[in-house]
Amino acid sequence: MNKAIVSFSGGQDSTTCLFWALEHFDCVETIGFDYGQKNRVELQCRRRILGELEQSFPQWAKKYAGDLVIDVRSFGQIAQSALTGDGRSMNETGDNGLPASFVPGRNLMFLTYAAARAYIRGADTLVAGVGQTDFSGYPDCRRDTLDALEKALTLGMDHAFKIETPLMYRSKAQTWALAEEIGGKALVDFIVKNTHTCYEGDHEHWHDWGYGCGQCPACRLRAKGWEEYCQSNRP
Repeated sequence: MNKAIVSFSGGQDSTTCLFWALEHFDCVETIGFDYGQKNRVELQCRRRILGELEQSFPQWAKKYAGDLVIDVRSFGQIAQSALTGDGRSMNETGDNGLPASFVPGRNLMFLTYAAARAYIRGADTLVAGVGQTDFSGYPDCRRDTLDALEKALTLGMDHAFKIETPLMYRSKAQTWALAEEIGGKALVDFIVKNTHTCYEGDHEHWHDWGYGCGQCPACRLRAKGWEEYCQSNRP
């Protein structure tokens, strides 16, 4: 079977990628990570999303083959950042010019675990919701980084892996549009209501684009993309 493992956080991007994978592969599994993130409410959101998959989208549920959440909180203790609670503001920039929210090596770690899981499960494809169009400033979201990782994983496990990044060259507005292309307005509404993006872990304040503080970089980017997406759909 044509199998894929999706690195799934419960955010807008990874949820869009989950449905993209369900559309394109015969069998899809998800893998998630508890790395001590400040916005750990996303772990609850991802459970809710997966739990509602069968009822909300039965046409894809039959392709879904299970989830695994990995406890890697020790990694968060090593790779400290504003996102793992080192005391800095999410809006700060470090001395190296990178956002204070950058968790060094996070996506490399995610995909290495995902590759090991894929190896055991007989899957060749890893799917990640990273992108460099609306660039977060994270160097491990770039395509050249993932090309290098793909080669290293293939050599290191003697197994031909492919890292698919459906959002790599899409803006946030185009990511909303992709969700509509895959599942219509029903999927867009589902992503708005059920996903979590806010770095501060605010899942109480509601906006047209979903829950969040509205002030952190992730919220601002999501809100901007939503506004552009809505404008492009106005008559």
